[in-house]
Amino acid sequence: MKTIGLIGGMSWESTQTYYRLINEHVREQLGGLHSAKLVLFSVDFAEIERLQHQGNWEATADILAQAARSLEAAGADFILICTNTMHKVAGEVAQAVSIPLLHLADATANTLLADGVKSVGLLGTRFTMEESFYRERLEAQGIEVIVPDEAQRDLVHTVIYDELCQGVTKPDSKSAYLDIVSSLSARGAQGVILGCTEIGLLIQSTDTQVSLYDTTEIHAERAVCLALDD
Repeated sequence: MKTIGLIGGMSWESTQTYYRLINEHVREQLGGLHSAKLVLFSVDFAEIERLQHQGNWEATADILAQAARSLEAAGADFILICTNTMHKVAGEVAQAVSIPLLHLADATANTLLADGVKSVGLLGTRFTMEESFYRERLEAQGIEVIVPDEAQRDLVHTVIYDELCQGVTKPDSKSAYLDIVSSLSARGAQGVILGCTEIGLLIQSTDTQVSLYDTTEIHAERAVCLALDD
C-alpha cells in the first residue's frame, strides 16, 4: 500500500471527511482491521483565506509547496490538495516535489466522462466558479461547464466561508443551494459538481433528483485506488 500525503486544513471540516472516506474505502477493499497509510500536513486556514481574498496567490503557493515538501520528506508517495480552490496553485505545488500530485479536477472529469456527462453545473468558491484554472481542466476533456449567475455565485461563496468552513449548516442555506442546483439543471446541466470540499456537508444526493458529484468523495476514492494499485 502506498502512503497518501494530504495537504489539509482548508478547512479542517472537510479534511476530516477526507480522512474518514479514505479509511472507509481502504477497509472496504482490504477488509479486517486495514486502514490507510497516510500523512497529513494541516495549514492554518485563516492565513490562507486572507491571502486568497488579497489576491496573493504566490504566497499561498509558497505555503502549500512547503507543505508538499514536508509530506514528501515524511514518506508520502503522492499528494492530494484537499480543497478545490487551492488547485489554482496546483502547478506550483507539483513542481515543488518529485512525487505525483493527484489533481482533483482531473479525477472529477474522469468520473463525469465515465457517467457520460458532457454538460455539468459547478458550485464552489467565487475563485473556482469564475476563474479558468478549474473549469479549463474539465473543458479540456470536452465537458461544458455551467456556473450560477452573479447573485447565486455571491450566495454560494458567502455560505462556504461564513458558514460551512466554520462547521455551520443552516436550513435556509441548504434550500438556497438546492434552488441553485435546480436552476443549473434547467439550464442544461446533466449533473452538478460540488466543487468545494465543504458543500457535501450541506447537500447530498438524497436531497435532489439532479445528479451531484461530490469532489471530496471522488478525490478520496481515487486516492485509495492509486494507493492500492500495485
